[in-house]
Amino acid sequence: MRFPFTKLSGSGNDFILIDHRTPFLPEASLPQWVSKVCAHRLSVGADGLILIEPPTSHRADFRWRLFNADGSPAEMSGNGGRCAARFAHLKGIAKAAMVFETPAGLIQAEVIGDQVKIRFTDPTDFRWRLRVVIDGATHEGHFVNTGVPHLVYLVDNPDAVDLIELGRKSRHHPLFQPAGTNVNVIRLLDPHRLQIRTYERGVEDETLACGTGAVAAALVAAKVDRAESPITLLPRGGHPLTVTFVRDGERFRDIDLGGDARIVYEGEMSEEAWSY
Repeated sequence: MRFPFTKLSGSGNDFILIDHRTPFLPEASLPQWVSKVCAHRLSVGADGLILIEPPTSHRADFRWRLFNADGSPAEMSGNGGRCAARFAHLKGIAKAAMVFETPAGLIQAEVIGDQVKIRFTDPTDFRWRLRVVIDGATHEGHFVNTGVPHLVYLVDNPDAVDLIELGRKSRHHPLFQPAGTNVNVIRLLDPHRLQIRTYERGVEDETLACGTGAVAAALVAAKVDRAESPITLLPRGGHPLTVTFVRDGERFRDIDLGGDARIVYEGEMSEEAWSY
């Protein structure tokens, strides 16, 4: 069995994209298969995998199915969404301005060269100034769902944080069960720039960037630390992301995420990619 795929990187988040409008992957073994082909150094390797499928909504150009690297399904990914839009435009599935269907809702996207901007659905479940107790120490965090759950810590120096340790213990903290949470540490550089690092649920590690995390960080910084739209976020991978939004009192709307979505390579996957 051999089939084509495309590898894309959205500001450091890498994804395997597959045109699955005519289904050919076995549904029962899909989670295990995804975890195999997303394994770095053993297979194609990626932070996640996206299947492009026919839409169920007449308003959408396509529907996506997004999987984390461990094979678990995910509702939303900002960088994954931008990569999906670039792929769909490249393959003639959608025009440069498009709408696609996700479990988090209908997402608008616009492709201009290798730059892609997507409009987020309105965030939910804001919880400010949470006391997160880890190993006897209390950390103040802020929680928001930007399509997937995110916890944000404001710190003096993100580079000095043991993000793997903090991320794992926060991700499984009783405050955020049963779903768990993604974890971000941020520092405000000025009212329009943030440094950010992200530990991603499902990847279970730090990633070079996270789109939904960038949006969560921008909204938290605007709420508690004097940040203002537009906000440029500087992730570990070095490729900046820009978040714009309108704030009406306690409410945020018209939230856009922009950045690069680069085609890394196209190839043909063989059975040896997952039969190890």
